[in-house]
Amino acid sequence: MDNINAQDIYFIDFRKRVIDIQKEMKKQNIDIYLGSRLRTLSWIVDVFCPWRSFIVIPSEGLPTVFTFAIDAVRVGNDSWLGSDRVMGYAPVENSDQINQISTFIKSLLMNGKGKIAYETGMSNYLPEGNLTHYEYQRFTEELKGYEFVNAHVIIDKLSMIKDSGTINRFKEASRIVDIGHQAIYDALHSPDFLKLTETEIAGLAAYEMRKAGSVSEWNFAGGNEIASGYRSGFWLGACTPPTNKKIARGEPLMVDIHAMFKLALGDHAHNYLITPVTKQQRKHADNFINVVKMALDLYKAETTPIDIANHIFDYASKNNFSDYLLPGFEHGIGLMGDEWRIGLNNGPVKYWTNPNHVYQENELLICAIQYACPQENIGFRYENPIVIHKDSCEALSKFPLTVNEIE
Repeated sequence: MDNINAQDIYFIDFRKRVIDIQKEMKKQNIDIYLGSRLRTLSWIVDVFCPWRSFIVIPSEGLPTVFTFAIDAVRVGNDSWLGSDRVMGYAPVENSDQINQISTFIKSLLMNGKGKIAYETGMSNYLPEGNLTHYEYQRFTEELKGYEFVNAHVIIDKLSMIKDSGTINRFKEASRIVDIGHQAIYDALHSPDFLKLTETEIAGLAAYEMRKAGSVSEWNFAGGNEIASGYRSGFWLGACTPPTNKKIARGEPLMVDIHAMFKLALGDHAHNYLITPVTKQQRKHADNFINVVKMALDLYKAETTPIDIANHIFDYASKNNFSDYLLPGFEHGIGLMGDEWRIGLNNGPVKYWTNPNHVYQENELLICAIQYACPQENIGFRYENPIVIHKDSCEALSKFPLTVNEIE
């Protein structure tokens, strides 16, 4: 419900977001914005919508959400919009999502014509929410005479720079993640730590983070991602849901854990070596730490992804380990569902990151570094939300940057 105190450090002015969208709609003569992406729902509605959902934004006034009937009451209760602005669709004649939304749009545009914006495109992120081909066909059949235009860039532009409430939500999510890391660190220093499996390590972190206020482990990426031994060294591997593999002597252990606070996502990876540690393993670990430090020093306003990548690969090449690095050192992040996007995804390959995107102050992204040497069954990962400042970046997780050796 719309009862958040504007003095709350987590306050976001969602009404202003709607007005800003409507201003952009007016510039493009758009009468209705039909949102279907998860990032759009999160950014406007401020509630987790796990089912296929849509938002209809008129040129004036408040938006209306359409979600699966089994979740409509909860969404209405949790959102600032309230229950009057959340409708439930169901597999009943004339009550499916296409019929309901089309009828609603007709009630808003009673002259039988107008311009309707929708969201489509391409993504490597599974729950993106782009309008499907079938949905597009159905909507255009139900709304004959209306003009349809793809206008997702409106949301993408407006949501790129993060306000203080959003940044503070991410700071709290990162604080919670650090509590999960401390729990794992403590468990690895217990006498029977070698009995732990990857799944148990994930659960230890989840329990402590839940107690600290996390509401999700960000299940899209496999919850908390734990990789030990050879699993840490998958080539280009950056998604490792835990298994029942036990940690073992002489192996690396990568711990990539997640939290969610008010739809903001904590994401931080920390790394270990279980003794005995070889000189070669330590060399890999030191290479990795040096690259992370370099990346954190490079992120700031006015630089670009390609600038950062070139600096890091020059260093790695001179030190003979460039083959072990994933050729990219960030991924996007925003409120739940805004994943992978850097800038406007208007690079050489449409809908993919632009390597020449110029970072601006108060952009928020994940500094992400994957170091993998599969032939030696070893790898490390670093992920941490960072806020871009004029001459630096601010890493939100404060857990110490090191590769700990566990006796």
